[in-house]
Amino acid sequence: MPNLRFEINPNLAAVPATYSSMVWRPPASPVTDRWSPYLDPTTTGSWFLTGNAGPATGCNQTTPCTFPQLKTALNDGGSAPTIYTAAVGKGRDNLLATAVDGLRINGNIYDFEAGGVRTLRAN
Repeated sequence: MPNLRFEINPNLAAVPATYSSMVWRPPASPVTDRWSPYLDPTTTGSWFLTGNAGPATGCNQTTPCTFPQLKTALNDGGSAPTIYTAAVGKGRDNLLATAVDGLRINGNIYDFEAGGVRTLRAN
C-alpha cells in the first residue's frame, strides 16, 4: 500500500525543528488488483513524524499515532504546523504503480483527472 507524506514545519514549541515528514501508513488494502474505495487517513491507518518531531511528540515509526493523537501532539502551544508539500510514497523495495484521486487537505479536495488537477471546496 502506498503512504501519504507531508513535508511540514511542525512548529513545536518544545523542539525548534523546522522540518519533518508527517507520514500516514494505511491499513491493509480492502481490495486487491482494483480500485479501492476512498480511504480516510483521519480515521484509518497510523501516523508518524520523522526527525526531532517524532520523539518529541511520541508519534514516531516505532510508536505511531492515530490522527487525533497526532493533532493533539502537534498542538503544543506553538504556531500551527505548516504543510510544504504532499506526496505519495511507499518505501524503497519494489516498483509502485498507483494513483490517488480525491485527496482532501483541510477544506480543499484535489481531483486528479487526465486534463489536470481540479481543486474543489469540501462541503
